[in-house]
Amino acid sequence: MPTRVCCCCSALRPRYKRLVDNIFPEDPKDGLVKADMEKLTFYAVSAPEKLDRIGSYLAERLSRDVVRHRTGYVLIAMEALDQLLMACHSQSIKPFVESFLHMVAKLLESGEPKLQVLGTNSFVKFANIEEDTPSYHRRYDFFVSRFSAMCHSYHSDPEIRTEIRIAGIRGIQGVVRKTVNDELRATIWEPQHMDKIVPSLLFNMQKIEEADSRIGPPPSPSAADKEENPAVLAENCFRELLGRASFGNMNNAVRPVFAHLDHHKLWDPNEFAVHCFKIIMYSIQAQYSHHVIQEILGHLDACKKDSPRVRAGIIQVLLEAVAIAAKGSIGPTVLEVFNTLLKHLRFSVELEANDLQAGSTGNANLDTSSKDSDEKIVQNAVIQTIGFFGSNLPDYQRSEIMMFIMGKVPVFGTSTHTLDISQLGDLGTRRIQIMLLRSLLMVTSGYKAKTIVTALPGSFLDPLLSPSLMEDYELRQLVLEVMHNLMDRHDNRAKLRGIRIIPDVADLKIKREKICRQDTSFMKKNGQQLYRHIYLGCKEEDNVHKNYELLYTSLALITIELANEEVVIDLIRLAIALQDSAIINEDNLPMFHRCGIMALVAAYLNFVSQMIAVPAFCQHVSKVIEIRTMEAPYFLPEHIFRDKCMLPKSLEKHDKNLYFLTNKIAESLGGSGYSVERLSVPYVPQVTDEDRLSRRKSIVDTVSIQVDILPNSIPSDDVVSNTEEITFEALKKAIDTSGMEEQEKEKRRLVIEKFQKAPFEEIAAQCESKANLLHDRLAQILELTIR
Repeated sequence: MPTRVCCCCSALRPRYKRLVDNIFPEDPKDGLVKADMEKLTFYAVSAPEKLDRIGSYLAERLSRDVVRHRTGYVLIAMEALDQLLMACHSQSIKPFVESFLHMVAKLLESGEPKLQVLGTNSFVKFANIEEDTPSYHRRYDFFVSRFSAMCHSYHSDPEIRTEIRIAGIRGIQGVVRKTVNDELRATIWEPQHMDKIVPSLLFNMQKIEEADSRIGPPPSPSAADKEENPAVLAENCFRELLGRASFGNMNNAVRPVFAHLDHHKLWDPNEFAVHCFKIIMYSIQAQYSHHVIQEILGHLDACKKDSPRVRAGIIQVLLEAVAIAAKGSIGPTVLEVFNTLLKHLRFSVELEANDLQAGSTGNANLDTSSKDSDEKIVQNAVIQTIGFFGSNLPDYQRSEIMMFIMGKVPVFGTSTHTLDISQLGDLGTRRIQIMLLRSLLMVTSGYKAKTIVTALPGSFLDPLLSPSLMEDYELRQLVLEVMHNLMDRHDNRAKLRGIRIIPDVADLKIKREKICRQDTSFMKKNGQQLYRHIYLGCKEEDNVHKNYELLYTSLALITIELANEEVVIDLIRLAIALQDSAIINEDNLPMFHRCGIMALVAAYLNFVSQMIAVPAFCQHVSKVIEIRTMEAPYFLPEHIFRDKCMLPKSLEKHDKNLYFLTNKIAESLGGSGYSVERLSVPYVPQVTDEDRLSRRKSIVDTVSIQVDILPNSIPSDDVVSNTEEITFEALKKAIDTSGMEEQEKEKRRLVIEKFQKAPFEEIAAQCESKANLLHDRLAQILELTIR
């Protein structure tokens, strides 16, 4: 019962106190006295200067009732405060609000769940009121702390616990709505507040099941779910908070997410982490997406010493973020994303190599195999992210990324790669080569360049076709697949899948265009390099079925995309050279590989003969294939690449009708107007400097001379030729390169020794004399040109 005063004393009390006292009934169960409440409201509206006194008096009564546990009168006081707050909109409401917030704080501090919910409901009503002018001195630190604590309620009664948590989430939502719109009152975005608000929301969101199975933006919850389910309400509040974040506040809102996921070990499994970042990426403004990606990259760097599964979980989250950001604005973080991912790829391969090395020396424990598989999960996640990100970039950016990744691939004998492989060893280097080429394969998927020069510039093609990337069958497969992605500009590769004898190529409906001048120029400059790579790739001892398929597809794509008459002749020369190498077998290849080369040549000549549509050529190829079908089926791809195919003991005793003959091909093509002089010159690949530096068996150990004897290449009488006479001794000297290599090594040693020990003045004088000599020669040439 409230304290009653006598009539005389009551008449002497201020009017606002009498009006306030009158709204409280004798029995609190009767509720608020509505008639007296209307009088109090009219008085407050008529005399707004009294609002602060009304508020103070109500706060005084409410504090007393809270202490005395008079819950009924507390409910009446709060109802009166809510009605006054909704009815009065004037400058004088500011002091009243302070009293109101003081009373709400009293309720939240009480241990009564019912009073805490009551205080929260009143605060939410207040938060929805738009004030005419903001109050910059007002702070909500207490409410942020209190509502966040309520979000983590562990009350013994599940229903009361849920009710308190919902009240805490709604309170946080009210604080956000009240403060977030005013740029001058941005204290809510300070880290000390975000570190309480965001984890409180995430804590309640963790109950959402199968979050990662949602496709597209997370659906908006219904009104009923918002009121009853803390998880849905928290998610909605989190989405609203992120949607209101500005450029300067984005990082403060995102960083607590990482802390929460780390603390609760939610990266493995990472379903909840993926769900959180999907909400983040769909809720923030599109132009801020790159900020989130940068934060994920930074956290990935910070966690590089964590377990592989944690790192894989973070990378998969990055993939989801990139997938959403790629549809809008990615910003300036493109190279940063790739650089960070490649750095972690190298780090993962280094850890894997160290574990394998420890296992080989007998120091590994039982977890080595599991760590190895976990690191592969990290590597696959990196490659998948790189590929997805790269495939969503525009072509001009994708070409830069292709060059960027290619520049990271370790190529033996050169220092052009920018990836540190000093700690990897041979096994780790091979592994990083495979990983980077797989990444490159995904980036190049779907890339369409108008000219082949744009897709395969020299700075990209040279390291791609390096002998260092031919030391392993898997490396060669990846190199060829990357080339196919860049060459196949008309989507013909799927039609060529599988090495086989095609009865009618016209049924494939191959798409092709007339070869442009830029493509012709490319083949004149780089054709020999492509032929050489295919030739050497066919003669590797560790080739498997897939290698032959990809080599066949390479020949077919060059024919479709880049072949004029001259290139067709070169490709036929290459095919005949491969056939001869399989017959002679200077490389001591196993019989399966020799028959595989023969089958590859048969499949390609069958394809090219139908593509150029020369009847006599088609007839010769078809006849050889028909004879092989009857007498030597192991020379055809349909048989040799089948399990348990019978192999011959030797190829020397086979009838020449089983082989494609150069004279027959030359005769058939010559009759159709082709220039066939070059067909009489056997194809031999050229030797590069890298062959001498490479660790693999070099072709200089066999043949390294290519001679073209053409009528138009014979020098005229007035041209001075420095060509040496080709004799047996000259050929023997050219083939025996052991002495040449020793001379080159000695020459390099002397040069290095000179630069290390000779005085600087001597070296400078020698360089200056050479420069002067060159200058004099150029001047003479210029003078002769002018005359």
